[in-house]
Amino acid sequence: MTNQENKKVVTNDYTTEEKIVFLYELQQIESKIDQINFIKGELPAEVKDLEDEVEGLKTRLANVTVKVDEFSKMSKSKKEAIENAKLLITKYTEQQNNVRNNREYESISKEIEYQELEIELCEKHVKEYSAEAKEKKSTLEGIKSKLADKEVALKEKRDELDMIDAETMADVEELTAKTKQVSVKIDERVLIAFNKIRKSMKNGVAVATVKRNACSGCFNRIPPQRQLDIRMSKKIIVCEYCGRILVSDLLNSDAE
Repeated sequence: MTNQENKKVVTNDYTTEEKIVFLYELQQIESKIDQINFIKGELPAEVKDLEDEVEGLKTRLANVTVKVDEFSKMSKSKKEAIENAKLLITKYTEQQNNVRNNREYESISKEIEYQELEIELCEKHVKEYSAEAKEKKSTLEGIKSKLADKEVALKEKRDELDMIDAETMADVEELTAKTKQVSVKIDERVLIAFNKIRKSMKNGVAVATVKRNACSGCFNRIPPQRQLDIRMSKKIIVCEYCGRILVSDLLNSDAE
């Protein structure tokens, strides 16, 4: 027999009144877990945001570093081209001294002129690459500084969160175990509805008691006949105003 079939057999053994009690118990447990999470506050979200920022800065750091290296390589290439052009000019100048006619002289002169223009162009590129590299290096330092600050902040937030987790771990494990124990006693359809209601409520309360003739969740008045039905616990009743599952306040008294 599968676990799902086992669950159905177990839940079918309980009366509606008992299932309502289980729902209330489950809400009490979940509310205690919510209180522990409330202590953590925005820490989990802050840690996640800082982790994303750190990863983003590391990626940016790597990309800018690649750009600096590219400019360095391009600048080196152009400097080598300048040296080669200078060697060619020297070679062509020597050849001019041994020309046989004006035609050869003019041809070599054009080659020298071309290499001189090549040197000017390469020197221009070297200056541009150097300026770009300088700007990127400045950006690099800014990223490194920001990354260092974010890593310090992340460590502090992680340490704070780890401390809270360590202090509450035993309680969370115990409450989680109780949640599982109670959940298997509740019909799957009802459990799904319970979780859906919890998610829709800011305070996570899906099961509310009737206090002073009103829903303790939204404080709207509950008609006398409906209150009687709730106390009888013959069926699951929800608040027509907020949608929470309503239970008798006597359950709260029993829990206390």
